[in-house]
Amino acid sequence: MGSRKLRIVVMLACLAALALLPFVAEKFYVQLFTKMLIMGIFAMSLDLLIGYAGLVSFGHAAYFGVAGYVLALISPQYAAASLWTTLPVAMGVSALLALVIGALVLRTSGIYFIMVTLAFSQMLFYLFHDTKIAGGTDGIYVYVRPAADILGWKPFDLENVAHLYLVVLALFAGVFVLLRTMLGSLFGRVIEGIRINEHRMRSLGYPTFRYKLACFVISGALAGLAGYLAAIQFGFVNPDMLGWHVSGLVMMMVILGGMGTLIGPAVGAMAMMLLELALQSLPEFGGVNFGKHWQLFMGSFIVLVALLLPYGLIGLLRARGQAGGGNGHG
Repeated sequence: MGSRKLRIVVMLACLAALALLPFVAEKFYVQLFTKMLIMGIFAMSLDLLIGYAGLVSFGHAAYFGVAGYVLALISPQYAAASLWTTLPVAMGVSALLALVIGALVLRTSGIYFIMVTLAFSQMLFYLFHDTKIAGGTDGIYVYVRPAADILGWKPFDLENVAHLYLVVLALFAGVFVLLRTMLGSLFGRVIEGIRINEHRMRSLGYPTFRYKLACFVISGALAGLAGYLAAIQFGFVNPDMLGWHVSGLVMMMVILGGMGTLIGPAVGAMAMMLLELALQSLPEFGGVNFGKHWQLFMGSFIVLVALLLPYGLIGLLRARGQAGGGNGHG
């Protein structure tokens, strides 16, 4: 019990430190951490599928990118759309897309499930890439960020970098609490039971397909939230947001941080982006620009983590904590 209280205290301290960031850091770092938190939400949404439901989806970028396109398409070109209207619509479209895709792909399993989720994501990629629905390969701009006005009162301004960061931080914390609460409920226990032994859960009378579909839809909606926030931050969406490499990137974040932990994928997202920034800053040595080839070093690092840390960075921290605390149970 003491260990659990300590984890809560550490998490609250980290949240307080993050909340203070925009008051002490430069604009570049505020924007960087905003992107980290958005990718953290995205990674947590995928971990709900991979780490808890045992569903390895390689097409998760579909829900991420579609939500960004929804915002861009329903926003006036040179005026602010309503945050309270566009956010539910974007997440709703992502959830609906996940419902349709999930109803089809969940009838498969294993490698077939992975390939079919990838196929649907690539279909959407080429739909936006090869047609003029939303600018084709050039993408489409979100010139004005959504407004948060409520009957003439503006609680925050998303055009303000600090305000946007704090809103994203609040949503990140909200998603974490939502998923933690959901996974601690009967629904979460059934989902984990399905991952371990679906046949036994079915024999106990649980409609496993419905549970998996519900999990798939929730995951898609949360990925849509991340895509919506990404479109707000960068003011631009293009077909690359739906591409397989984005699905692969977020999957690497989940693996790096540690699957089945929620906070692990968020830590993985932050660690991976900080490492990317550090590798891109490597100097030139012996006529070789190491910073230009940062992806080679990043790939090597991910391979090493997968080989040496099967439970990710969070698993390493837990192992060190157990080594320091002995065999006692808190």
